[in-house]
Amino acid sequence: MPVHVIADSSARLAGVRAVLERKHAVTSELLRGLSVQRSDIHTLVVKVDLRAIDNICALKKVLAGLSHVERRVFLVEDGAHLSISQAYALGATTVLTGALNPARLLKEIGEPDRLPTEERGSAAAASSGEIALASMFTAVAGGTPIDVAATRNAGAAVADAIEEHGLSDWLKTVRRHHEGTYQHCLLVTGIAVDFGLSLGVAKPDIERLYSSAMFHDIGKATIPLAVLDKPGRLDPEERALVETHPAAGHDALKDNRNISAEILDAVRHHHEFLDGSGYPDGLCAESISDLVRVLTISDIFAALIEARPYKATMPRADAYNILCGMDGRLEKPLVTAFKEVALAR
Repeated sequence: MPVHVIADSSARLAGVRAVLERKHAVTSELLRGLSVQRSDIHTLVVKVDLRAIDNICALKKVLAGLSHVERRVFLVEDGAHLSISQAYALGATTVLTGALNPARLLKEIGEPDRLPTEERGSAAAASSGEIALASMFTAVAGGTPIDVAATRNAGAAVADAIEEHGLSDWLKTVRRHHEGTYQHCLLVTGIAVDFGLSLGVAKPDIERLYSSAMFHDIGKATIPLAVLDKPGRLDPEERALVETHPAAGHDALKDNRNISAEILDAVRHHHEFLDGSGYPDGLCAESISDLVRVLTISDIFAALIEARPYKATMPRADAYNILCGMDGRLEKPLVTAFKEVALAR
């Protein structure tokens, strides 16, 4: 069955077709162009500027006739949170941001059908997680209410996937299908849940872990994407800007009666260290909660092993060695307990 492409310009349509025709049968149509006869479609690929209201309205009409197509890959050039959220609202199952990357697109089209059953379950949980994150980031950026329940439900789906299929499948799935800040949040959530499971904590504590992990970086919605996704080392001014995100996240959530004080504490303090060298408040050991201590280890490990365009994925053993070298900043017994998660689970 062919891949069907929808684009809002002839140049975009030709560019996507040129990539896909290397390995797939392709049909296509131009948004607001002549109607076409659509045969059985394996995957839908959409490359449309979602900042234009007219494009969104026209695309909704086209997609109404393609509701049976389960796989929908949206190519979003600008990568803005609003465009990503709009893509998911239109039914995207995967969003690829930035300039057209032939290797990534072909990999995305070619792999999902060959996923083992357990990875399909992880992929579904990751997709729901990214939708919730995109919605939450858009709400914060736009000053609209955050759907706390949807984010918690997505976190629960992640926890179920981790418990059923394990951490390794989760890491493979998230690295394959997600990127940037959303990839990081999904990785942290999965790692924190698996850490909690390895410690044998009770279900309410697992719920606190996945909730704090899903919300922990929400303050990054206030940071320009040019800084968040910069392909290289941040300069001091950019670093200072990024370091405002814990306080910004706390401010975005503090008036929401559905967010507990301990989740707010985790959002604000997940970059604090036991020796007082962290930010934003320079807390020391006795002031840092157990929830924050677990979240911080999970956050650092996720940052080290995640895949980004400007750095290679660090092997899990190397990442764990870095954690071990942070003696005095992280709780040593917890780091020791994390070894099973890092290397074996």
